[in-house]
Amino acid sequence: MYGRKSFDLSAYLVVGPENTNGRPVAQIVKDAVEAGFTCIQIRSKTASAREMIELTGQAARAIAETGRQTALLVDDRLDVVLAARRQGIQVDGIHVGQSDIPVEVCREYLGQDSVVGLSAPAHELFDYIRTADVRLIDYFGVGPLHETDTKPDCGLDGGQVITRSLVDIKELARLSPIPVTVGGGVKLEDIPTLAQTGVAGFFVVSAVAGADNPKSAASELVKAWKANSRRA
Repeated sequence: MYGRKSFDLSAYLVVGPENTNGRPVAQIVKDAVEAGFTCIQIRSKTASAREMIELTGQAARAIAETGRQTALLVDDRLDVVLAARRQGIQVDGIHVGQSDIPVEVCREYLGQDSVVGLSAPAHELFDYIRTADVRLIDYFGVGPLHETDTKPDCGLDGGQVITRSLVDIKELARLSPIPVTVGGGVKLEDIPTLAQTGVAGFFVVSAVAGADNPKSAASELVKAWKANSRRA
């Protein structure tokens, strides 16, 4: 198991069957991991619990086939993580949003060594990151950098999408007591400047899962991050 003290957020793929243009999720996961992605999150708003468990198992097997150290998380579904683990599937943790199951419940059921990530709220973001109790969580997901079709409610506040400037992101990285990963419409051309803000990493959906050649797209993103990151 890839524990909370050692997982790497630098290149983080969020993927589900809605995002792959009909291609198998497991193949996209394998391509991304072989290209150097360090964290995978399985997310679907349409798959059933059983389908999510199966997708998680497929992703875990795809990661194992690469022989690489890559964290596997599930979005929102604590029941899926628990059921997958009961079946012997290696799942490292969960990512939840502000309106999902509380982080204290996730931590109670998943244990102290599991990864628990939390989407930071769009509203009053700076105050939240400065004052939040982070003892139970391992990283903040922040966004969007741009408006995005894959998650149109990302950054939604009062009916309006609030995107984050690079100045904002740099300040968030400075203020946050735990690592920050940034996503929401992130593309290859964003990586060099994003990598200079001090955040721990970036997350993408379409830039890899929707690409004509997912492995090549993932490789380019990883190379750009490593070439420019202040943390490299």
